Amino acid sequence: MAESLKDKIAIIGMGCTPFGELWDKDVDDLMVDATSEALEDAGVGMKDIEAAWIGTSGSGVTGSAASAPLQLQYIPVTRVENACATGLETIRNAAHSLAAGAYDLVLALGFEKLKDLGYPGLHPGKLSDKFHPIYPAGGTGPGRYALAATRYFERYGLSSEAGKQTIGKISVKSHYSGARNPKAHLQREITLEQVLKAPMIAWPLGLYDCCGVTDGASAAILCRAEDVARFAPHHKDDYVTIKGMGVSAGPGWGKNKEDYDFTSWPETEMAAAQAYRMAGITRPRKELDVAEIHDCFSIAELIAMEGLGFCGKGQAKKELIDNGATIAPHYREAVMQKWGATEDEIRNRPDPEDVLVVNHSGGLKSFGHPVGGSGGREVYEIYKQIQGKVELPERQLKQVRLGLAHNQGGHPGRFVCGVMIVGVPDKR
Repeated sequence: MAESLKDKIAIIGMGCTPFGELWDKDVDDLMVDATSEALEDAGVGMKDIEAAWIGTSGSGVTGSAASAPLQLQYIPVTRVENACATGLETIRNAAHSLAAGAYDLVLALGFEKLKDLGYPGLHPGKLSDKFHPIYPAGGTGPGRYALAATRYFERYGLSSEAGKQTIGKISVKSHYSGARNPKAHLQREITLEQVLKAPMIAWPLGLYDCCGVTDGASAAILCRAEDVARFAPHHKDDYVTIKGMGVSAGPGWGKNKEDYDFTSWPETEMAAAQAYRMAGITRPRKELDVAEIHDCFSIAELIAMEGLGFCGKGQAKKELIDNGATIAPHYREAVMQKWGATEDEIRNRPDPEDVLVVNHSGGLKSFGHPVGGSGGREVYEIYKQIQGKVELPERQLKQVRLGLAHNQGGHPGRFVCGVMIVGVPDKR
């Protein structure tokens, strides 16, 4: 059996730029800003970094994309890419290098500058641009996730209205959280009524069901847990370790099989199983305190929660969404009011043991989704929550010790998925 990495790799510094339409920054600025914050947090200098892994989907090629702006002096720099799952790939590869004993202190950096590229959210792919001027039905990102949403509604007996309201509640929750996050892209509260009346992108996904096109970067400094005192003695009591990791790339037959089930994603389930096995987690909803999951669209959060084992298939509406079981307890009443919930519904709160806060940062939906930067940003949120060092006291959750990041690239039928669990070392 392969050796477990649980508690062997420590994160001793992290950085994250604000996400948004950052017209006054170029991609080099973003890399420098995120890395500088991570280095300062870790208490180390750039000269101390022995190797780096960088992740971007389209904002740079080769290791020189980062070695030049960061002035990395001839150290190994490797670019990795796994579509929208790129962010966690940088951390996973950096962690493996430490576990192998190849290096002692490494950098994992994810970044993307989408606005300057003119990247459109409805982009269907290179072949479609070349051979047809009209976007093919179902060929865009929203179109493919819309297929998952309509199939989910049909399979689990949700009317069009009930289904739209269910995923709309997720968007309202995400925006409420993002409005309180100073680094988020879309810092605006919305109501369920606004979600339901918003312009349609690909039914049932309206404007507020889709994440934006965003710029941003995130960075992490890692070492072996045994070396924390050597590199970051000031973090000896609050460093975070990797508990489990998993990656799964599907065979991609979803677009070809007539019986493909859009409502469950094997890649997410397999990646989660790998990470849970390494972390020793058997009851994720009970054992995890927070989760940052890949909600590029509102339906993605719903299906991912089921795939990650937070509830049974077809049960997310009842067990997690309608009762507010994924909302920070001190946000719940205000969010449910924006749903138009009755006083009785608001008072009927879930038992504290059944609460698993999901996307407290605002998620991709509100915080933003610069492809290569998203996975590291998810870990950044969990890292800061565990340390009790989030930017604003209002955002701080109580007693966070274990969190999950879920990063997914591709589309239903052809995914690659990464899952990473980080937390307080068992000995602390």
